[in-house]
Amino acid sequence: MSKELTELQIRILGCLIEKEITTPEQYPLSLNGLTTACNQKSNREPVLNLSEQEVQTIVDELIQLYHVVEDNGARVVKYKHRFCNTEYGKLKLSDQELGILCVMFVRGPQTPGELRTRTQRLCHFSDVNDVEKVLQNMAAREEGALVRQLPREPGKRENRWMHLFSGDDMPAANAAVTNASISTTEDLGAEVARLREEVQELRELVEMLIEEKDQG
Repeated sequence: MSKELTELQIRILGCLIEKEITTPEQYPLSLNGLTTACNQKSNREPVLNLSEQEVQTIVDELIQLYHVVEDNGARVVKYKHRFCNTEYGKLKLSDQELGILCVMFVRGPQTPGELRTRTQRLCHFSDVNDVEKVLQNMAAREEGALVRQLPREPGKRENRWMHLFSGDDMPAANAAVTNASISTTEDLGAEVARLREEVQELRELVEMLIEEKDQG
């Protein structure tokens, strides 16, 4: 496993991988093109609003990590990844594995069903079982797991999977969602307790009125 990457570094790598596959005629990407790709409002979770200066800083970090390189053949400086499947690194991925990681890099944890739908422009899966098989293989790699399965969320039929290039912790955005769910559950519990108290008070009031009427 390579050095742990930040979520913004992951976003940039995901965008470069995506554009290399889906729009090869526009790849490598200029700084402007990469910034636009990072800030897309579709197919991105969360949606970001990075400046070109911020993207340049992250690209420079990835260059130092040997994950990105400048394309010297262009008049305008452009960038391409060498994250995997190059002579510079040991990480070799199949089209399906690369498609899965690319979607996770730009959209975070996904269910197998979501991955099958969202990787259609990147690779081919015959069905959800095919996706699950590849995920299991990625989680059991001898060289080190690339993904892991997350606990199933309440009300969901499928478990989500996350990549491990940012460590083994749930991404901050998803952790926030989980915390929000916990807070909502706690709020509901408090509201139920309050309503029970009000019902009890009303019951006692009714009993008192009935008792006063009987005495009168």
